[in-house]
Amino acid sequence: MIDRKRYIPEIVFFVIVLAAFIFIDKNIEDSVGSFAEIREYTVDSYIKQPAADLKNMRVPVSVKGIYLTGYSAGSTTFYHLLNMIKTTELNAMVIDVKDDSGNITYETRNQMARAVGANQVIKIKDIDNRMSELKKHNVYTIARIVAFKDSKAASRRPDLAIKTETGVVWRDYSNTAWLNPYNRDAWEYVLSIAEEAVEKGFDEIQFDYVRFPTDGNRKIIDYGEAGEKESMAEAISAFLKYATQRLSSKGAFVSADIFGQVTTDAGDMGLGQNLEALAVSTDTLSPMVYPSHYYPGVYGVEYPDLEPYKIVYISMSTAYKRIQKLEHNGSKALLRPWLQDFTASYLKENYQVYGPKQVRQQIQAAYDAGLDQWLLWNAGNVYTKGALLPE
Repeated sequence: MIDRKRYIPEIVFFVIVLAAFIFIDKNIEDSVGSFAEIREYTVDSYIKQPAADLKNMRVPVSVKGIYLTGYSAGSTTFYHLLNMIKTTELNAMVIDVKDDSGNITYETRNQMARAVGANQVIKIKDIDNRMSELKKHNVYTIARIVAFKDSKAASRRPDLAIKTETGVVWRDYSNTAWLNPYNRDAWEYVLSIAEEAVEKGFDEIQFDYVRFPTDGNRKIIDYGEAGEKESMAEAISAFLKYATQRLSSKGAFVSADIFGQVTTDAGDMGLGQNLEALAVSTDTLSPMVYPSHYYPGVYGVEYPDLEPYKIVYISMSTAYKRIQKLEHNGSKALLRPWLQDFTASYLKENYQVYGPKQVRQQIQAAYDAGLDQWLLWNAGNVYTKGALLPE
């Protein structure tokens, strides 16, 4: 006969354990449900944060810079010039990214640039290393991008090029083809290259040749319907305004190189550069006020190359006053002139050797005109250290 009393404790124990499992399982279920509710609540209550305001995060710099070709930036010359910056008042480098031939100086991801052959010769092999070096030494970096003078793209993409009345690609006296400044698709190509430069870490994009051609048989050019609806000055200022809005939203400043004579010319010089229109279209304007580039007798100066202070002072003080007088609700462009650090021996006569004295005279003229920024130009990238104040 089975002793039931003997098994009662075991049965009680089994019932207790079973109850415990049921209780734990119920709590786990409730917990899972609670976590699900928490997740659902978290997702539902997530507040979208606004995108970073990169435009207002930009830090303006009083630039004192030098220009480097792609070859210089990619060779040991880079370190020599970096050392000059570290030991003098210089604080900035302007580096070719898209040069006068339309070539991109470093390996680009831009598909159109690669398709038109603009990346066949890589002058800066390790752009990331170069940018890292410059950032380490607090050097302000400016990417020089030649905008509309571009034989590579204009030759391979005639739909974007300036064309003749017969529909063929127009060329200037140097047989160079140009992108059409009226063509918005041409703008997109230039800006896509600029945006990549910003991604590489450049603080500023500087557009050069941001104008219409000045030589060649321009009488046979047909700019199409756009040329009838929009003036040259309107097209160039519209490009710069659009470029500045787009690139500033990515955290970069924008500047434009302009002819030196634009500072004193009331019109657009037949190339689309009008000072007042440009001054309300971008962050900084850089007139190329090289004394050697002015014609004899300008501003009452018989031989401009022999009087660098006077040429720079008259040009820049006039531009400064014109912009100051300009009535505009928004911001107006700062002035940062390109100064001559080369000897214009091609003039044959009435020129002088430019050394510390001549370069410093131009810098002083810029200061006396009310400016605090300047750039030095030498196509061979050989600069006069003696003209610069020590760090």
